[in-house]
Amino acid sequence: MANNPDDLKPRFTDIQGRTWFDRILPERTLPYTRLMRLDRPIGAYLLYIPGLWGALLAAHAMEGVGGVEAEAGVNLLFRVLWIAALLLVGAFIMRGAGCVINDMWDRDLDSQVERTAGRPLASGAISMVQAAVFLALLLGLGLLILLQMRPWGILLGVISLVPVALYPLAKRVTDYPQAVLGLTFNFGALIGWAAISNEISLAMLLLYAGCWAWTFGYDTIYAHQDKADDVIIGVRSTALTFGKNSKLAIRLSYAVALVFWFFALALAADGLPFWISLIGLVLIGFRMMMQVQRTDLDSPSDSLRAFKAEQWTGWIWGAALALALLLPI
Repeated sequence: MANNPDDLKPRFTDIQGRTWFDRILPERTLPYTRLMRLDRPIGAYLLYIPGLWGALLAAHAMEGVGGVEAEAGVNLLFRVLWIAALLLVGAFIMRGAGCVINDMWDRDLDSQVERTAGRPLASGAISMVQAAVFLALLLGLGLLILLQMRPWGILLGVISLVPVALYPLAKRVTDYPQAVLGLTFNFGALIGWAAISNEISLAMLLLYAGCWAWTFGYDTIYAHQDKADDVIIGVRSTALTFGKNSKLAIRLSYAVALVFWFFALALAADGLPFWISLIGLVLIGFRMMMQVQRTDLDSPSDSLRAFKAEQWTGWIWGAALALALLLPI
């Protein structure tokens, strides 16, 4: 078994070569940065985006309740910026923790899959004990971030750990593990909203439901990278379940996401902010459907490209929501 993830070079892998932080950090940290996927930040971005949307939409909803005076509006803006910054740091930490949990569950399976065989636990670069200690450190840092939130945000953050721990099991017991991932990966939408408003609302739940459907779609694309290996080792996924009908399933999940997001927006914003945000929603809807059309799901590299490109869905609508929030101030 390899002692260094660089010693194992599968033909197709999403593990990056030495990145800038590998060059500035001590060599002994390399297995840990790879374990928490710092060389592949796309997962952290996709984890962060629902939280960013939640904070921005909650701010719109608060502005719409009887209006917000100029001074209060500025204070609200600073609150959103603070929460957005905390959520970004928290996304990298908790995405890292989720990856450690996933790899601890899957280390034996990962060693049999071409794309994942070079991961630190699968390759033997670090031990289970070392991974457990690292996980405890990440969870401790995540708790420090969470404690900066309001009570509802803290409670939701704690609850989110349950599906995070159980997700790896889903690949073994259901043909739809992407549905479980969607529940897990989008708690940020709830936490971001609650961190601003400290309440549970219908718009917040609609946003979460839309993010669930979005994740179901883009992670089905992601799952197509491993479908040949998954058949051999018995891992289940929507890529295998839908097969040749995958593009239809992805389009439907994206359409459901867009409908939920529209109703969340309609409840949270009105006037000019609503229309600016709606333009952003239309743009990302068009983009999402075009991405499905152009993606070759039988190509692992093209599936990975399309998966990574979904971050732009998040950034574009996030920019529209932010612009709509700034203009009235």
